[in-house]
Amino acid sequence: MGSLDANPAAAYAAFAGDVEPFRPLDADDVRSYLHKAVDFVYDYYKSVESLPVLPGVEPGYLLRLLQSAPPSSSAPFDIAMKELREAVVPGMTHWASPNFFAFFPATNSAAAIAGELIASAMNTVGFTWQAAPAATELEVLALDWLAQLLGLPASFMNRTVAGGRGTGGGVILGTTSEAMLVTLVAARDAALRRSGSNGVAGITRLTVYAADQTHSTFFKACRLAGFDPANIRSIPTGAETDYGLDPARLLEAMQADADAGLVPTYVCATVGTTSSNAVDPVGAVADVAARFAAWVHVDAAYAGSACICPEFRHHLDGVERVDSISMSPHKWLMTCLDCTCLYVRDTHRLTGSLETNPEYLKNHASDSGEVTDLKDMQVGVGRRFRGLKLWMVMRTYGAGKLQEHIRSDVAMAKTFEDLVRGDDRFEVVVPRNFALVCFRIRPRKSGAAIAAGEAEAEKANRELMERLNKTGKAYVAHTVVGGRFVLRFAVGSSLQEERHVRSAWELIKKTTTEIVADAGEDK
Repeated sequence: MGSLDANPAAAYAAFAGDVEPFRPLDADDVRSYLHKAVDFVYDYYKSVESLPVLPGVEPGYLLRLLQSAPPSSSAPFDIAMKELREAVVPGMTHWASPNFFAFFPATNSAAAIAGELIASAMNTVGFTWQAAPAATELEVLALDWLAQLLGLPASFMNRTVAGGRGTGGGVILGTTSEAMLVTLVAARDAALRRSGSNGVAGITRLTVYAADQTHSTFFKACRLAGFDPANIRSIPTGAETDYGLDPARLLEAMQADADAGLVPTYVCATVGTTSSNAVDPVGAVADVAARFAAWVHVDAAYAGSACICPEFRHHLDGVERVDSISMSPHKWLMTCLDCTCLYVRDTHRLTGSLETNPEYLKNHASDSGEVTDLKDMQVGVGRRFRGLKLWMVMRTYGAGKLQEHIRSDVAMAKTFEDLVRGDDRFEVVVPRNFALVCFRIRPRKSGAAIAAGEAEAEKANRELMERLNKTGKAYVAHTVVGGRFVLRFAVGSSLQEERHVRSAWELIKKTTTEIVADAGEDK
């Protein structure tokens, strides 16, 4: 309680008389710091190819390099930049590296970086249209542009092609997890109203469905939305459907629940699963869900970007019959994190569950019904100016360049797939979709490979992955598909060229040869 006994007026008078005013946004400082930051970024992109993709650091390394107590006084910006270069960068996993083939890409571009910089400088908080008219309308415009590139029906657009306001629309969120959560909440509330149930007793009757290949964020979002974990149905998939959701199995599960007095509420279909890029049949899934009036959401976080190319658009066939769809330009559409675009066919179903209207946010524009208040389509109230970078990417590069980028990545992935198929020691485990190749050292077949069975194959592939990643010259990840441990080779880093793909393949072959030799010595 000592601080309450102090004399704040006297303390302030003494402070004010001794120091210069603090001006954290001094224009000259902003220019100076940003020049140095831009020079850092320039040097980083010039050198990132030569840096180890995975850092050779141990947990806690950074805490030993930087001071543990917060600074008590100011210091030149150059000191922070020096510590960034000498302590932070050596511990970074370089997602921007052209030798990064793990997970899915986190693409970027000069236009996106510039948009992010300007948005951060403006620091707009766009919870209502009145709080940020241009930011709100630019986000709406960017979303409608992207919807048109994706070939989404007008029912998903904020503005119809004719210029009038539609019933649907979109919002830019941080991640797919948020998109799933808000649509699950809307679907939950709709199902409770439809079934005439409320409270705990009502929600325990609601069931949700997804393939077992669906991203784990779906199952997490279900729990956050209050669904009983016992009512979350994970539908098994198999090689017969290339690990996509089988509509017949979905129907069987939903009908069994309905017959048991439960309420089928929500189905998540995925276009481009994380493990293997499997594609759930959107139209067929929507038809099954329609029998039970269940909400259908399409998660196209990664592969949705490919659907701006006409040759991939068929993966979204039937989307006009779903309730919502989300995709993440920060994965494959040259837009830096975070940027997930959620589209819903009826925004009122979303805002009905998420709208909040405290007195201090009330205004004539919102009351008019003529504007979009994006706070009512997300969990939080505050929001960043994410629309600027997405708009800048599309405005700068246009559909042509973005399609060129997608097609180039797919072509490089096809090259890698062909290289794998040309070496008898390896096999492609599932058909390649988009720019991901799932492969492995195959179990021994007529002496062509080193592994005598599945257990030995898993051991060999784990060893291959670990050795590759330790070199710092490539980074690959793994998954398990159909009970088999496989390596994932994801093409798509913004700096990647075919030479990087071929170089990685040479490293894979060389490392595999070393594993074969070591295995022979152990016998």
